[in-house]
Amino acid sequence: MIFFRTFVFMKAKNIFIVHPQTSEQVSALKAFMQALKIKFEVSKEDKPYNSAFVEKIEKSRQDYKDGKGTVMTMDDLNGLWK
Repeated sequence: MIFFRTFVFMKAKNIFIVHPQTSEQVSALKAFMQALKIKFEVSKEDKPYNSAFVEKIEKSRQDYKDGKGTVMTMDDLNGLWK
């Protein structure tokens, strides 16, 4: 996975996420970006989320399945803000 970031007049940010399928595509993308003098970064991570964050979410889901969660109605939620 390759992430491309560009900044236009430092006001707007465009992010291009590219999923090359072959090493030839990776090489071509790198060469293209370098030829245009565009800064880019290559991420070798297969997972876009932090593993500690994913563990917390999975634990929360398991806790809910085990009956440790709390079900709230809209009235309950609205009562929290009053």
